[in-house]
Amino acid sequence: MAIKYGFCHVGLGQLLRKEARRSTQRGRQIRDIMQQGLLVPTGLILNMVSDNLLSHPESRGFLIDGFPRELEQAKEFERIVGRAPNIVMVFDCSMETMVRRSLQRGRVEHREDDSESAIHKRLEMYYTLCEPVLTFYQQKNLLRNHRLA
Repeated sequence: MAIKYGFCHVGLGQLLRKEARRSTQRGRQIRDIMQQGLLVPTGLILNMVSDNLLSHPESRGFLIDGFPRELEQAKEFERIVGRAPNIVMVFDCSMETMVRRSLQRGRVEHREDDSESAIHKRLEMYYTLCEPVLTFYQQKNLLRNHRLA
């Protein structure tokens, strides 16, 4: 979709895993947080997303994947960017399907952060933190929800 419209794809998970592989203090901090199945703090996330957007001034737009995950991130992102996104898409499937796909991804990509306990912890946090984000964008009439098998 990003290529079709000339957008830059910004995958939050990819940015985090790339940073977690670095031997910096921030990289070690992110790696430890991710291995515990916790969410990386908003300040770190916003810095990484902002840096990535600013490094692609030629882009016609951005498809930001996996962000925002909590209401504070959504509001702070709009404050920094100066406006709301054009559209927010949510792809949803059952918990069983998400766990199965994440475990498969962990095996294929050799990802340490895709252990079953970390996956369950991430999903529980996701549902708790994301509900206010979805409501926030639904009130702005930006939310498009798609159910996957």
